[in-house]
Amino acid sequence: SSGINAEYGEFQTYQHYFIQINLSKDMATGAKVTFKITLTSDPKLPFKVLSVPEGTPFTAVLKFAAEEFKVPPATSAIITNDGVGINPQQSAGNVFLKHGRELRLIPRDRVGGF
Repeated sequence: SSGINAEYGEFQTYQHYFIQINLSKDMATGAKVTFKITLTSDPKLPFKVLSVPEGTPFTAVLKFAAEEFKVPPATSAIITNDGVGINPQQSAGNVFLKHGRELRLIPRDRVGGF
């Protein structure tokens, strides 16, 4: 066996768009979830596709996505395409089940005033 599962065929084709996070060897053995995260503050609407173990804390997904887009993680939020805010204090698997694959990153660098 080549060690590549059929579910990763998409990764081979678009590998420059895909980033995998492996936070620990224990997590890496379980099922993974994949998110397409779009940066809404950029008119070009760039996106990153992240594949993470379903047990990954969503706070880690938020931090990694923000860093990839070079925006401050501490003041960023992830919302659904419908504009619903996502509480990051849950697993990536829970977020995927509740909200699906497509999410938006909002850098909130101007929160609290002008």
